[in-house]
Amino acid sequence: MAAYANSNLTLFSASSSADGAATIRRVATVRCGPRDNRGPLLKGRILSTEAIQAIQALKRAYRSDPESLPTHALRRLIKSDLTAALKELLRQDQCTIAAVVFSVIQSEYGADLNAYAEMVVALARKGMAAEIDALVYRMEEEAPAGIVRGESRGLLRMVKALISAERKESTVRIYEMMKKSGMGSTWEVDEYLGRVLSKGLRRFGEGKLADEVDSELVRLYKAIFIKS
Repeated sequence: MAAYANSNLTLFSASSSADGAATIRRVATVRCGPRDNRGPLLKGRILSTEAIQAIQALKRAYRSDPESLPTHALRRLIKSDLTAALKELLRQDQCTIAAVVFSVIQSEYGADLNAYAEMVVALARKGMAAEIDALVYRMEEEAPAGIVRGESRGLLRMVKALISAERKESTVRIYEMMKKSGMGSTWEVDEYLGRVLSKGLRRFGEGKLADEVDSELVRLYKAIFIKS
């Protein structure tokens, strides 16, 4: 991968059409600046010296040329430092730079559902609905087998974040990915996750899909599940 990443969030490629068919398009440039109430970078238990230096280098590069950000410094970081850098940038609402870090994590290690959920929360905070849908679309493209088993906590965070952001299409995509990965056949959906997903789908007008989730919950947890 090149040593520079385009800061127009080309990490996102979206899908949508009137009849539901997928089309690929580019999403508008994201411009997220720092917020006055955000504190400065501090060295401590979470951010290493290397992570702080990488963040500062990216910020300097962004001020000079926001269209092309260097990634060579990021590729020298271990995964924990990259993750800490991503969280710090999202905390500061530096979405453009965070997207570059996320892309490096994705290409070097594979991004888990917690990282995706954190991106969704940050983008939702800035009202970037199209970028959220594009992120989930790319996630679906890069995981043809569906959701990775064993990421139940990250999956719950992702579902909650999408429902909170009012992203109907993306919530449905996540549910389809869950089914594709073997939900109901090779692995069982967590009861609380199922309830959250069912209520979200029903709120979005996807009653049939919500009924599917409810049926699975009744099969697994019929002694305690009460259909709402």
